[in-house]
Amino acid sequence: MIARLRGTVESISKDSMVVSVGGVGFRVHPSTAVRTRLGGVGQPVELFTHLHVRENELSLYGFASEEELALFELLLGVSGVGPKVGMAVLASGPPDTLRAAIANDQTDVLTRVPGVGTRTAKAIILHLKDKVGGGLAPAAVTYLTDADAELLSALTGLGYSVVEAQAALASLPRDPSLPVEERIRQALAYFARP
Repeated sequence: MIARLRGTVESISKDSMVVSVGGVGFRVHPSTAVRTRLGGVGQPVELFTHLHVRENELSLYGFASEEELALFELLLGVSGVGPKVGMAVLASGPPDTLRAAIANDQTDVLTRVPGVGTRTAKAIILHLKDKVGGGLAPAAVTYLTDADAELLSALTGLGYSVVEAQAALASLPRDPSLPVEERIRQALAYFARP
C-alpha cells in the first residue's frame, strides 16, 4: 500500500519518527540502519516501508534498503514473529550476515537477539532457509557478542524497549575491553542526551 516515503524528518522519538511528505506527517518505526543514517530533524529522508495491519492498528515500518525490507517481510511470514521481533532480528546485524546464519542453521546467532528463543530461532530457520539462498558462507558471529546480548538484556530489564536498547547499543564504541558496567553506563548516557 505505502511502498516508499521521501520527505523531511519532522520529529524523532525513542521508537518512531514523523516524516513529512507533501504536508502529511507519517509516523514511522525506523530500523536501526535508518536511525544510524538519520541526519536529524529537518533533514531529507527516503524510506522503504511496510504497512503492518492489525485489527485496531496500522503501523508503518521504515527501512534503509529494499533488501532490509524484504528480509523483514520474510521474517513476518514465520509463525510467532511479529514486527517487534522482526525489527530486533534486523538490528542484530547486516542482512547478508543474517541470511547466512539462517542458511547455515546457526540458531545460536538468532538466539542472541532479545525476544528470540530457541523455538523461534528454529522456526525462522525452518521456514526461511530455502528462501534466503543456500550455499552462503557461514556467518561471522561477531555482530552480537555475549556482552552485547547482556547489555540489551539489562536495558530491556530497566524498561527500555528492544528498539531503544538496540539504538543505544549502536551508539557505543566497539571496544571489547570495556566492562559491561561501563557499557551500561554509556548506554544510559545515550538516553540522557536531548
